[in-house]
Amino acid sequence: MAAEPQPKALTRKPLLLNKVEGSQEVVNMAAIVPKEDGVISVSEDRTVRVWLKRDSGQYWPSIYHAMPSPCSCMSFNPETRRLSIGLDNGTISVTHQSRVMMILFVLEMEWVLSTGQDKHFTWHCSESGQRLGGYRTSAGACGLQFDVETRHVFVGDHSGQVTILKLEQESCSLVTTFKGHTGGVTALCWDPIQRVLFSGSSDHSIIMWDIGGRKGTAIELQGHNDKVQSLSYAHHTRQLISCGADGGIVVWNMDVERQETPEWLDSDSCQKCDQPFFWNFKQMWDSKKIGLRQHHCRKCGKAVCGKCSSKRSSIPLMGFEFEVRVCDSCHESITDEERAPTATFHDSKHNIVHVHFDATRGWLLTSGTDKVIKVGVRRLL
Repeated sequence: MAAEPQPKALTRKPLLLNKVEGSQEVVNMAAIVPKEDGVISVSEDRTVRVWLKRDSGQYWPSIYHAMPSPCSCMSFNPETRRLSIGLDNGTISVTHQSRVMMILFVLEMEWVLSTGQDKHFTWHCSESGQRLGGYRTSAGACGLQFDVETRHVFVGDHSGQVTILKLEQESCSLVTTFKGHTGGVTALCWDPIQRVLFSGSSDHSIIMWDIGGRKGTAIELQGHNDKVQSLSYAHHTRQLISCGADGGIVVWNMDVERQETPEWLDSDSCQKCDQPFFWNFKQMWDSKKIGLRQHHCRKCGKAVCGKCSSKRSSIPLMGFEFEVRVCDSCHESITDEERAPTATFHDSKHNIVHVHFDATRGWLLTSGTDKVIKVGVRRLL
């Protein structure tokens, strides 16, 4: 049986970044300090560090603090300059029974939200430290976003499910759950203006969920060749920034009218030439023909044989930035204008675990498993 052809490799532009080095272990999360040439980072080596840029252009650790356990995540609020840190031993202020995966500080409510490997989402009062409530998820969760206007929290877990909860001061209620990834959810990003939720996954894909439209619209974005590690959104330009485990950074233009990918249709024979598929014994016997392998056109969703889907094409408005299988008739119908890319690709040259974008200056920060933080010195967008 012939192997499935590999997608054509996309050209990545090298990204000019300043290195911030000094941690002894993986830098799990970092953030740019707005209006200052500074960076805050937390690491597996139990340290919290504040790096300030010197006249030489290099970043040096100006503040160093050791925590009782490896630091797994952080949330920095630039207005109050408060820093919340989640630890590997499950503590923010004794919250989880295992590693804290994600933490958010909500200034408007004075809440600290967090998720952990112990399958629990919890929220605390940031002023008193009191635990206000919790919810058990279907799997360990590392995706967490919050909408201040509706008090809805979005939790993405390792099973691939996204859970929406409605939070009150000391209680929460389940709104809905949905699932679209074949792998676990690794990152979430919320756009409160357009009211859409982005989810990244270990299945290499990103899905844009239209929460505000209430029509169940889900748009797929395919541009990574490895696990999607982190997402960030530039509201002023409507651009989504996604980072992969292979160091790839993709900047998606979300200010275009995108299309949903079609559902794959079921059929016992090719919906173009009517040749039977290999499990359709009756038609194979009646027609005295050998059964063929089933494929699907990514544009129309029809079940087709290999001969009727020998062509490949990118379909950027459907989220396919690289070439994918399409049936011959769809290939002829796709115009050059429809093949125009809606994303740009960059190579960070390190293994990324987290990304942070500072919209005020257009700077991009990445931290990675190679113990390095990189800060963009040019506008990426």
